[in-house]
Formats: sequence, C-alpha cells, structure tokens
Amino acid sequence: MNRFLSALLLFLASSFCLAVEPPLALTDNPPARHIVVPGDTLWGISGKFLQQPWRWPELWRLNREQIRNPHRIYPGDIIVLERDSDGTPRLRIENARAEPKIYGQQLTQPIPSIPPNVINPFLSAPLVIEQGQLDDAPRIVATQQDRVFLATGDLAYVEGAAADVDMWQVYRRGRPLRDPETKDTLGFEAFYLGTARQLEPGTPAIFEIVTFKEEIGRGDRLVPATPPPLINYVPHKPEQAVDGRVISIYGGVNEAGRFSIIALNKGLQDGLEIGHVLSLQRNRVVVQRNDEGRKERVKVPEERYGLAFVFRCFERISYALVLQSNGPVTVNDYLRTP
Repeated sequence: MNRFLSALLLFLASSFCLAVEPPLALTDNPPARHIVVPGDTLWGISGKFLQQPWRWPELWRLNREQIRNPHRIYPGDIIVLERDSDGTPRLRIENARAEPKIYGQQLTQPIPSIPPNVINPFLSAPLVIEQGQLDDAPRIVATQQDRVFLATGDLAYVEGAAADVDMWQVYRRGRPLRDPETKDTLGFEAFYLGTARQLEPGTPAIFEIVTFKEEIGRGDRLVPATPPPLINYVPHKPEQAVDGRVISIYGGVNEAGRFSIIALNKGLQDGLEIGHVLSLQRNRVVVQRNDEGRKERVKVPEERYGLAFVFRCFERISYALVLQSNGPVTVNDYLRTP
C-alpha cells in the first residue's frame, strides 16, 4: 500500500512539474519588431525573442488548434513585441506588409518551421519500411558502361518502373531499427540516395541520375517522387512526459551534430507529433578505480546538451532534426520533454 501511495505521489508531482512553467524569459535586448525576410524560419525568429524557443506558442498566445494550423507568416510581415499591463510579453503581426509588387515572388510561400532544404528529401519518402516493403519497387539492374556507381548525369537501367512517372527517388534498404530497451525491431531504415528522371520507358527503362546524395548502384530501388509538404506546425514542447532514446543517426555515422537527422524509439502511439521539441540529454557512466584499485562504474547525472525538432512521425518511430547541440549526438542518448 505504501509503495502504491509513493508511486502515486511521484506521478502527481511529475505531472505538476510539467504543467507549471516559469514566466517567459526573453533574450537579452530582444528586438521591438522583426521584418520577416526570405530564409527566415519560425524556429529562427523565436530564438530572436525567447531564451526557450520551444515556448513560442505562449508568446503568440496560441491554442492547441492554432499550434497545428498557425497563422501563416510571409516575407514582408512585421512581427511586433508587446507587453500586457502586467508585463507579460506577446507577439503580434502588424498589418503593414511590403508592397506586393516588390515582394510578389517571396509572398507566395509562407515561412517554414525549420530549414526546409535539410529535411525535404525525408518528408515524402518512406524512411521506415516493413520487412520486404521495397522488394517490389523498381530496381536498377545495370549501370552506364564503365560505371560501378552512378552520379549526376549518369544513366541507369531500371526494371519494373511505371511509364507514366517522370521523377523518382532512389533508396537502399538499411539496417533494422531496434528499441534499445525492449530489443524489438521497430522497422527498417531506407537510405535516401538521390533522384532520377525516366528518359525512355521499357524493360529495362532508361533513367538519368539528376541528383545524388550517396553513390547509386545496381540493386538500389526507386519510388515515385512527390512534392514535399510544407511543415506549418509551430515548434512546441509535448504536453506529456517523453522518455525516448536515439536509436539511429541517419547516414550510418556514429555521431551527429547540428542539422543532422536522428531517429528515436517513440512515435504516434506514444503521443509524439510533428512540431514537438525535445531536449537531448546524455546519461553517462564513468569507469574509474576505487580506493582499493578495483574498477567501478559511477553514474553521472544527465547532461542536457541540445534540442531536436520532430518533423516526421510513424507509429513506433519518429525522425527529428538536431537544431542545437553543444556536443556530439550519439546513439542511446535520451530525448525528453524540455
């Protein structure tokens, strides 16, 4: 009974800590106004005003629905910092935009949440696949003569490609993604290699490599390319406690830094959604010798060293972009509610 009451008290205490926030802390000398320019992002602008950029919705006084479908901000808009009678800061858009004739091209697209060029290939692509999911996709069966690997401008010969699709993305199946705690296989990673254009249909069809991120070769698979959607979610922290782990760094490297793509072992079924900002924390264990000369493991308190923005969610896995990092991101690091 005592154990049950203790657990209940701990749960209520943690819930209370998550619900109560300290007052909004502005940056030193925040601007009184900011004119939005092409290349701005919601995250970048929030960093001009807030010490904790993930609290952006509070500064705008956004409700839950507005976080998912925010008022679109365009180049030329003027963002003004104001204060209520009690001194609480807030932002608003001033109804004075630059002349449309001058900014007509830029005004057609609202600014995104985070840098789109970093994540565009990952938005409309099957980052996580089930066992055998790519087996039926069109396959490169031969390469241009004297080419082991293909780059921009090289030709590839592909079997199984639909004749009515022009642009394709090229993928290679990666290693399984496993939960570090349960050891369950959550899915398989699909590595994005580049894009290809179909020149001539047939069996095999002739393709030209348009762009490449990594070497493309025989056996790699193709999927139809679709325009990436614009992420409009406002950066915000989860409403519930998140206790996730980094299970993979995209590209098969051991360490990541700013603007790297990481996968975590939490997804839609755990309450994660696009726009969630999570803190990166390292839980270190130091091995040292005690007074008797024997090795002992000492657990060091968690160290918070960065922030990540969740931009794509699957049922059991999510992908995030590292936005801030004061050290290398490694597999098994923790992701928690900031």
